[in-house]
Amino acid sequence: DRSVEENLKLFQEMREGKYKDGEKCLRAKIDMASPNINMRDPVIYRILHTSHYRQKDKWCIYPLYDFAHPLEDALENITHSLCSKDDFEDHRPLYDWVIDNCDITSSPKPRQIEFVRTNVTGTITSKRYLRKLIEMGEVKDWNDPRFPTVRGMRKRGYTPQSLKDFICKIGIAGSNVDKSLLENCVRDDYNKIATRAMVVFEPLKIVLTNYDKEEMVEIENNPNDENSGVHQIKFGKEIFIEKEDFMEDAPSKFFRLKPQGYVRLKGAYIIQCENVVKNEKGEIEYLECKVVENSKSGHDESGVKVKSTIHWVNANDNIEININKFETLLKDGAEFDGNNLEEVFNKNSWQKMVAKAEPFLRNFEEESRFQFVRKGYYYLVAKNDNQIEFNEVVSLKDKFKVGN
Repeated sequence: DRSVEENLKLFQEMREGKYKDGEKCLRAKIDMASPNINMRDPVIYRILHTSHYRQKDKWCIYPLYDFAHPLEDALENITHSLCSKDDFEDHRPLYDWVIDNCDITSSPKPRQIEFVRTNVTGTITSKRYLRKLIEMGEVKDWNDPRFPTVRGMRKRGYTPQSLKDFICKIGIAGSNVDKSLLENCVRDDYNKIATRAMVVFEPLKIVLTNYDKEEMVEIENNPNDENSGVHQIKFGKEIFIEKEDFMEDAPSKFFRLKPQGYVRLKGAYIIQCENVVKNEKGEIEYLECKVVENSKSGHDESGVKVKSTIHWVNANDNIEININKFETLLKDGAEFDGNNLEEVFNKNSWQKMVAKAEPFLRNFEEESRFQFVRKGYYYLVAKNDNQIEFNEVVSLKDKFKVGN
Protein backbone atom coordinates (compact mmCIF):
# COMPACT_ATOMS: atom_id res chain seq x y z
CA ASP A 1 0.00 0.00 0.00
CA ARG A 2 3.00 2.35 -0.18
CA SER A 3 2.86 5.29 -2.55
CA VAL A 4 4.88 5.40 -5.76
CA GLU A 5 7.01 8.17 -4.27
CA GLU A 6 7.86 6.14 -1.16
CA ASN A 7 8.73 3.08 -3.21
CA LEU A 8 11.00 5.12 -5.47
CA LYS A 9 12.71 6.62 -2.38
CA LEU A 10 13.32 3.17 -0.87
CA PHE A 11 14.58 1.83 -4.18
CA GLN A 12 16.99 4.75 -4.51
CA GLU A 13 18.27 4.04 -0.99
CA MET A 14 18.77 0.38 -1.97
CA ARG A 15 20.76 1.63 -4.93
CA GLU A 16 22.87 3.88 -2.66
CA GLY A 17 23.80 0.99 -0.38
CA LYS A 18 21.89 2.03 2.75
CA TYR A 19 20.60 -1.48 3.43
CA LYS A 20 22.26 -4.83 4.07
CA ASP A 21 21.98 -7.89 1.84
CA GLY A 22 18.48 -9.33 2.09
CA GLU A 23 17.14 -6.42 4.17
CA LYS A 24 14.95 -5.15 1.36
CA CYS A 25 14.01 -6.16 -2.20
CA LEU A 26 11.91 -4.69 -4.99
CA ARG A 27 8.89 -6.71 -6.10
CA ALA A 28 6.46 -6.33 -8.98
CA LYS A 29 2.87 -6.17 -7.66
CA ILE A 30 0.86 -7.99 -10.32
CA ASP A 31 -1.97 -10.30 -9.16
CA MET A 32 -1.82 -11.90 -5.75
CA ALA A 33 -4.74 -14.18 -6.71
CA SER A 34 -2.95 -15.63 -9.74
CA PRO A 35 -2.67 -19.45 -9.75
CA ASN A 36 0.82 -18.97 -11.23
CA ILE A 37 3.08 -18.01 -8.32
CA ASN A 38 5.41 -16.19 -10.73
CA MET A 39 2.60 -13.73 -11.51
CA ARG A 40 1.84 -12.67 -7.90
CA ASP A 41 4.63 -10.46 -6.52
CA PRO A 42 7.89 -11.66 -8.13
CA VAL A 43 11.17 -10.21 -6.90
CA ILE A 44 12.81 -8.14 -9.62
CA TYR A 45 15.72 -6.46 -7.71
CA ARG A 46 17.71 -7.61 -4.68
CA ILE A 47 20.58 -6.19 -2.67
CA LEU A 48 23.95 -7.84 -3.08
CA HIS A 49 27.10 -6.11 -1.90
CA THR A 50 29.55 -7.84 -4.21
CA SER A 51 31.82 -6.69 -7.00
CA HIS A 52 30.50 -7.02 -10.56
CA TYR A 53 32.91 -8.42 -13.16
CA ARG A 54 32.34 -5.35 -15.38
CA GLN A 55 30.82 -2.60 -13.21
CA LYS A 56 33.06 -3.46 -10.24
CA ASP A 57 31.52 -1.81 -7.13
CA LYS A 58 29.31 0.70 -8.95
CA TRP A 59 26.15 -1.25 -8.16
CA CYS A 60 24.97 -3.09 -5.06
CA ILE A 61 21.56 -4.04 -6.46
CA TYR A 62 21.05 -6.73 -9.07
CA PRO A 63 18.05 -7.59 -11.26
CA LEU A 64 16.58 -11.08 -11.00
CA TYR A 65 16.81 -13.29 -14.09
CA ASP A 66 13.05 -13.15 -14.80
CA PHE A 67 13.30 -9.36 -15.06
CA ALA A 68 16.63 -9.07 -16.88
CA HIS A 69 15.93 -11.85 -19.40
CA PRO A 70 13.05 -10.23 -21.35
CA LEU A 71 14.57 -6.74 -21.18
CA GLU A 72 17.90 -7.92 -22.60
CA ASP A 73 16.06 -9.75 -25.39
CA ALA A 74 14.09 -6.62 -26.27
CA LEU A 75 17.16 -4.35 -26.20
CA GLU A 76 19.17 -6.76 -28.35
CA ASN A 77 16.31 -7.34 -30.85
CA ILE A 78 16.02 -11.04 -30.03
CA THR A 79 12.92 -12.42 -31.73
CA HIS A 80 12.79 -15.92 -30.23
CA SER A 81 14.22 -16.82 -26.84
CA LEU A 82 14.54 -20.62 -26.71
CA CYS A 83 14.33 -22.11 -23.22
CA SER A 84 14.05 -25.54 -21.70
CA LYS A 85 10.44 -26.53 -20.96
CA ASP A 86 10.78 -27.75 -17.37
CA ASP A 87 12.61 -24.64 -16.17
CA PHE A 88 10.87 -21.85 -18.06
CA GLU A 89 7.33 -22.74 -19.15
CA ASP A 90 5.72 -21.34 -15.97
CA HIS A 91 7.81 -18.17 -16.31
CA ARG A 92 6.58 -17.24 -19.78
CA PRO A 93 3.61 -15.12 -18.53
CA LEU A 94 6.06 -13.02 -16.48
CA TYR A 95 8.34 -12.69 -19.52
CA ASP A 96 5.41 -11.30 -21.53
CA TRP A 97 4.30 -9.05 -18.65
CA VAL A 98 7.73 -7.41 -18.38
CA ILE A 99 7.82 -6.77 -22.15
CA ASP A 100 4.31 -5.29 -22.12
CA ASN A 101 4.77 -3.10 -19.03
CA CYS A 102 8.23 -1.61 -19.58
CA ASP A 103 8.75 1.32 -21.89
CA ILE A 104 10.90 -0.49 -24.45
CA THR A 105 10.11 -0.53 -28.16
CA SER A 106 11.05 -3.73 -29.91
CA SER A 107 9.51 -4.84 -33.19
CA PRO A 108 8.63 -7.62 -33.36
CA LYS A 109 8.29 -8.22 -29.64
CA PRO A 110 10.54 -11.04 -28.39
CA ARG A 111 8.87 -14.35 -27.63
CA GLN A 112 9.90 -17.03 -25.19
CA ILE A 113 9.48 -20.53 -26.66
CA GLU A 114 10.13 -23.64 -24.60
CA PHE A 115 11.48 -26.92 -25.88
CA VAL A 116 12.13 -30.31 -24.34
CA ARG A 117 15.78 -30.78 -23.44
CA THR A 118 17.59 -33.46 -25.44
CA ASN A 119 20.37 -35.40 -23.77
CA VAL A 120 22.65 -37.58 -25.89
CA THR A 121 24.26 -40.58 -24.23
CA GLY A 122 27.99 -40.39 -23.65
CA THR A 123 28.18 -36.61 -23.61
CA ILE A 124 27.18 -33.55 -21.55
CA THR A 125 24.84 -30.85 -22.85
CA SER A 126 24.87 -28.58 -19.80
CA LYS A 127 26.96 -25.44 -20.35
CA ARG A 128 27.74 -25.34 -16.64
CA TYR A 129 29.47 -28.72 -16.68
CA LEU A 130 31.11 -28.16 -20.07
CA ARG A 131 32.62 -24.99 -18.60
CA LYS A 132 33.82 -27.00 -15.62
CA LEU A 133 35.71 -29.36 -17.95
CA ILE A 134 37.46 -26.31 -19.40
CA GLU A 135 38.27 -24.97 -15.94
CA MET A 136 39.57 -28.39 -14.90
CA GLY A 137 41.96 -28.25 -17.86
CA GLU A 138 40.58 -31.45 -19.37
CA VAL A 139 39.67 -29.60 -22.59
CA LYS A 140 41.04 -26.40 -24.07
CA ASP A 141 37.99 -24.37 -25.10
CA TRP A 142 34.43 -24.39 -26.45
CA ASN A 143 35.74 -25.38 -29.91
CA ASP A 144 36.76 -28.81 -28.63
CA PRO A 145 35.58 -31.42 -31.20
CA ARG A 146 34.30 -33.65 -28.38
CA PHE A 147 31.87 -30.93 -27.23
CA PRO A 148 28.21 -30.92 -28.35
CA THR A 149 28.45 -27.17 -29.01
CA VAL A 150 27.89 -25.73 -32.48
CA ARG A 151 31.57 -24.80 -32.72
CA GLY A 152 32.65 -28.16 -31.36
CA MET A 153 30.50 -30.16 -33.77
CA ARG A 154 31.68 -28.00 -36.66
CA LYS A 155 35.31 -28.62 -35.65
CA ARG A 156 34.60 -32.35 -35.41
CA GLY A 157 33.26 -32.32 -38.96
CA TYR A 158 29.51 -32.80 -38.45
CA THR A 159 27.46 -31.42 -41.33
CA PRO A 160 24.42 -29.13 -40.99
CA GLN A 161 22.33 -31.65 -42.91
CA SER A 162 23.21 -34.51 -40.57
CA LEU A 163 22.16 -32.42 -37.54
CA LYS A 164 18.88 -31.44 -39.23
CA ASP A 165 18.16 -35.10 -39.98
CA PHE A 166 18.92 -35.98 -36.35
CA ILE A 167 16.49 -33.36 -35.04
CA CYS A 168 13.77 -34.49 -37.46
CA LYS A 169 14.16 -38.11 -36.36
CA ILE A 170 13.99 -37.49 -32.61
CA GLY A 171 11.00 -35.15 -33.00
CA ILE A 172 9.79 -32.81 -30.28
CA ALA A 173 9.76 -35.39 -27.50
CA GLY A 174 13.47 -34.98 -26.79
CA SER A 175 14.49 -36.78 -23.60
CA ASN A 176 17.51 -39.13 -23.66
CA VAL A 177 18.70 -40.11 -27.13
CA ASP A 178 21.29 -42.77 -27.85
CA LYS A 179 24.39 -41.38 -29.56
CA SER A 180 24.10 -44.10 -32.22
CA LEU A 181 21.14 -42.24 -33.79
CA LEU A 182 23.23 -39.08 -34.19
CA GLU A 183 26.16 -41.11 -35.57
CA ASN A 184 23.89 -42.84 -38.10
CA CYS A 185 22.66 -39.46 -39.35
CA VAL A 186 26.27 -38.32 -39.80
CA ARG A 187 27.16 -41.55 -41.63
CA ASP A 188 24.17 -41.25 -43.97
CA ASP A 189 25.19 -37.75 -45.04
CA TYR A 190 28.92 -38.49 -45.35
CA ASN A 191 28.19 -41.62 -47.38
CA LYS A 192 26.63 -39.38 -50.02
CA ILE A 193 29.22 -36.60 -50.08
CA ALA A 194 32.56 -37.97 -48.82
CA THR A 195 35.45 -38.65 -51.19
CA ARG A 196 36.98 -42.13 -50.86
CA ALA A 197 40.67 -42.56 -50.13
CA MET A 198 42.91 -45.37 -48.86
CA VAL A 199 44.74 -44.89 -45.55
CA VAL A 200 46.66 -47.52 -43.57
CA PHE A 201 46.73 -46.99 -39.80
CA GLU A 202 49.04 -49.84 -38.73
CA PRO A 203 51.23 -50.76 -41.72
CA LEU A 204 52.34 -54.30 -42.53
CA LYS A 205 54.70 -54.46 -45.50
CA ILE A 206 54.14 -56.80 -48.43
CA VAL A 207 56.77 -57.57 -51.08
CA LEU A 208 55.36 -58.92 -54.35
CA THR A 209 57.82 -61.54 -55.52
CA ASN A 210 56.59 -61.77 -59.14
CA TYR A 211 55.85 -58.11 -59.79
CA ASP A 212 58.67 -55.76 -60.83
CA LYS A 213 56.93 -52.80 -62.44
CA GLU A 214 54.82 -49.80 -61.50
CA GLU A 215 51.41 -48.89 -62.87
CA MET A 216 48.50 -46.63 -62.07
CA VAL A 217 45.24 -48.15 -60.87
CA GLU A 218 41.88 -46.41 -60.49
CA ILE A 219 39.85 -45.88 -57.31
CA GLU A 220 36.31 -44.47 -57.44
CA ASN A 221 35.87 -41.13 -55.68
CA ASN A 222 32.35 -41.92 -54.48
CA PRO A 223 30.32 -44.93 -55.65
CA ASN A 224 27.13 -43.12 -54.58
CA ASP A 225 27.80 -40.17 -56.87
CA GLU A 226 28.07 -41.08 -60.54
CA ASN A 227 29.52 -37.65 -61.32
CA SER A 228 32.35 -37.86 -58.77
CA GLY A 229 34.75 -39.62 -61.13
CA VAL A 230 37.87 -41.61 -60.21
CA HIS A 231 41.43 -40.95 -59.14
CA GLN A 232 44.64 -42.89 -59.69
CA ILE A 233 47.09 -44.42 -57.25
CA LYS A 234 50.48 -45.93 -58.03
CA PHE A 235 50.75 -49.70 -57.59
CA GLY A 236 54.23 -51.19 -57.15
CA LYS A 237 56.32 -54.08 -55.90
CA GLU A 238 56.09 -53.03 -52.21
CA ILE A 239 52.86 -52.04 -50.53
CA PHE A 240 51.45 -51.60 -47.01
CA ILE A 241 48.29 -53.26 -45.73
CA GLU A 242 46.69 -53.11 -42.25
CA LYS A 243 48.23 -55.46 -39.69
CA GLU A 244 44.74 -56.63 -38.74
CA ASP A 245 44.15 -57.80 -42.32
CA PHE A 246 46.69 -60.62 -41.90
CA MET A 247 46.47 -63.52 -39.47
CA GLU A 248 49.11 -66.22 -39.30
CA ASP A 249 46.96 -68.74 -37.42
CA ALA A 250 43.64 -67.82 -38.92
CA PRO A 251 40.30 -69.53 -38.21
CA SER A 252 38.39 -71.02 -41.13
CA LYS A 253 36.05 -68.04 -41.44
CA PHE A 254 38.86 -65.49 -41.65
CA PHE A 255 38.57 -64.27 -45.26
CA ARG A 256 41.37 -61.74 -45.38
CA LEU A 257 45.05 -62.58 -45.90
CA LYS A 258 46.61 -65.68 -44.32
CA PRO A 259 49.46 -68.06 -45.26
CA GLN A 260 48.73 -69.56 -48.70
CA GLY A 261 45.45 -67.61 -48.69
CA TYR A 262 44.15 -65.17 -51.29
CA VAL A 263 42.76 -61.66 -51.01
CA ARG A 264 41.98 -58.87 -53.47
CA LEU A 265 43.70 -55.50 -53.19
CA LYS A 266 41.18 -52.74 -53.85
CA GLY A 267 41.41 -51.47 -57.41
CA ALA A 268 44.34 -53.77 -58.17
CA TYR A 269 45.10 -57.51 -58.13
CA ILE A 270 44.42 -60.69 -56.23
CA ILE A 271 47.49 -61.72 -54.24
CA GLN A 272 48.49 -64.93 -52.47
CA CYS A 273 50.64 -65.04 -49.32
CA GLU A 274 53.64 -67.33 -49.91
CA ASN A 275 55.93 -66.65 -46.96
CA VAL A 276 56.02 -64.86 -43.60
CA VAL A 277 59.41 -63.22 -42.94
CA LYS A 278 60.26 -62.70 -39.27
CA ASN A 279 63.10 -61.05 -37.34
CA GLU A 280 65.27 -62.56 -34.59
CA LYS A 281 62.55 -61.86 -32.00
CA GLY A 282 60.01 -63.81 -33.98
CA GLU A 283 58.14 -60.66 -35.01
CA ILE A 284 56.76 -60.35 -38.53
CA GLU A 285 58.89 -58.01 -40.65
CA TYR A 286 57.05 -58.41 -43.95
CA LEU A 287 55.10 -60.83 -46.09
CA GLU A 288 56.18 -62.28 -49.41
CA CYS A 289 53.21 -62.57 -51.73
CA LYS A 290 52.66 -63.15 -55.43
CA VAL A 291 50.27 -61.44 -57.81
CA VAL A 292 47.76 -63.83 -59.37
CA GLU A 293 47.99 -63.56 -63.15
CA ASN A 294 45.08 -62.00 -65.04
CA SER A 295 43.41 -60.88 -61.79
CA LYS A 296 43.40 -57.10 -62.17
CA SER A 297 40.17 -55.44 -61.05
CA GLY A 298 37.81 -54.93 -63.96
CA HIS A 299 39.67 -57.45 -66.10
CA ASP A 300 39.77 -60.48 -63.79
CA GLU A 301 40.18 -63.66 -65.84
CA SER A 302 42.12 -65.59 -63.22
CA GLY A 303 39.36 -67.92 -62.14
CA VAL A 304 40.45 -67.46 -58.49
CA LYS A 305 37.55 -66.71 -56.15
CA VAL A 306 38.09 -64.49 -53.11
CA LYS A 307 35.67 -63.40 -50.39
CA SER A 308 37.35 -60.21 -49.23
CA THR A 309 38.83 -57.00 -50.63
CA ILE A 310 41.26 -54.98 -48.52
CA HIS A 311 42.77 -51.51 -48.84
CA TRP A 312 46.47 -50.68 -49.22
CA VAL A 313 48.96 -47.91 -50.01
CA ASN A 314 52.19 -47.92 -51.99
CA ALA A 315 55.12 -48.41 -49.59
CA ASN A 316 57.34 -46.07 -51.64
CA ASP A 317 54.77 -43.48 -52.69
CA ASN A 318 52.65 -42.35 -49.74
CA ILE A 319 52.30 -39.45 -47.34
CA GLU A 320 52.02 -39.37 -43.56
CA ILE A 321 48.92 -37.75 -42.07
CA ASN A 322 47.98 -36.90 -38.48
CA ILE A 323 44.70 -38.30 -37.21
CA ASN A 324 42.66 -37.34 -34.17
CA LYS A 325 40.43 -40.17 -32.98
CA PHE A 326 37.63 -39.55 -30.51
CA GLU A 327 35.60 -41.45 -27.96
CA THR A 328 32.70 -40.14 -25.87
CA LEU A 329 33.33 -37.49 -23.19
CA LEU A 330 31.97 -39.83 -20.54
CA LYS A 331 33.29 -43.31 -19.85
CA ASP A 332 31.26 -46.04 -21.50
CA GLY A 333 28.24 -46.82 -19.33
CA ALA A 334 29.09 -44.13 -16.74
CA GLU A 335 26.20 -42.41 -14.95
CA PHE A 336 26.74 -38.65 -14.56
CA ASP A 337 24.89 -37.19 -11.57
CA GLY A 338 26.26 -33.64 -11.61
CA ASN A 339 28.75 -34.28 -8.80
CA ASN A 340 31.04 -36.97 -10.21
CA LEU A 341 32.42 -35.21 -13.30
CA GLU A 342 36.06 -36.00 -12.56
CA GLU A 343 35.19 -39.64 -11.95
CA VAL A 344 33.19 -40.23 -15.14
CA PHE A 345 35.23 -38.09 -17.57
CA ASN A 346 36.91 -40.25 -20.21
CA LYS A 347 40.56 -39.20 -20.22
CA ASN A 348 41.14 -41.34 -23.33
CA SER A 349 38.46 -39.52 -25.31
CA TRP A 350 41.07 -37.88 -27.60
CA GLN A 351 43.82 -39.99 -29.12
CA LYS A 352 46.41 -38.95 -31.71
CA MET A 353 48.07 -41.15 -34.29
CA VAL A 354 50.02 -41.04 -37.55
CA ALA A 355 48.92 -43.02 -40.61
CA LYS A 356 50.12 -43.62 -44.17
CA ALA A 357 47.88 -42.37 -46.95
CA GLU A 358 47.76 -42.17 -50.70
CA PRO A 359 49.22 -38.85 -52.02
CA PHE A 360 45.80 -38.01 -53.49
CA LEU A 361 44.90 -36.36 -50.17
CA ARG A 362 47.41 -33.55 -50.82
CA ASN A 363 45.00 -32.14 -53.42
CA PHE A 364 42.36 -31.04 -50.90
CA GLU A 365 41.87 -28.00 -48.69
CA GLU A 366 40.64 -27.69 -45.12
CA GLU A 367 37.01 -28.69 -44.42
CA SER A 368 37.06 -31.43 -47.08
CA ARG A 369 35.26 -34.65 -46.12
CA PHE A 370 36.40 -38.23 -46.70
CA GLN A 371 35.69 -41.87 -46.19
CA PHE A 372 38.93 -43.68 -45.46
CA VAL A 373 38.09 -47.00 -47.08
CA ARG A 374 37.06 -49.63 -44.51
CA LYS A 375 38.06 -47.31 -41.63
CA GLY A 376 35.55 -44.49 -41.17
CA TYR A 377 34.62 -40.91 -42.06
CA TYR A 378 37.13 -38.09 -41.62
CA TYR A 379 37.31 -34.30 -41.83
CA LEU A 380 40.36 -32.35 -43.01
CA VAL A 381 40.73 -29.93 -40.14
CA ALA A 382 44.19 -28.41 -40.76
CA LYS A 383 46.72 -28.26 -43.58
CA ASN A 384 50.09 -26.57 -43.99
CA ASP A 385 53.29 -27.16 -45.94
CA ASN A 386 54.47 -29.98 -43.70
CA GLN A 387 51.40 -31.56 -42.14
CA ILE A 388 47.85 -32.62 -42.91
CA GLU A 389 45.53 -33.24 -39.96
CA PHE A 390 42.21 -35.09 -39.93
CA ASN A 391 39.50 -35.46 -37.31
CA GLU A 392 37.64 -38.73 -37.07
CA VAL A 393 33.97 -37.82 -37.50
CA VAL A 394 32.42 -41.23 -37.03
CA SER A 395 33.41 -44.85 -37.57
CA LEU A 396 31.93 -47.02 -40.29
CA LYS A 397 28.52 -48.46 -39.46
CA ASP A 398 29.76 -52.02 -39.06
CA LYS A 399 32.95 -52.57 -37.12
CA PHE A 400 35.26 -54.97 -38.91
CA LYS A 401 35.07 -58.44 -37.35
CA VAL A 402 36.74 -61.78 -37.98
CA GLY A 403 34.83 -63.47 -40.77
CA ASN A 404 33.87 -60.23 -42.57
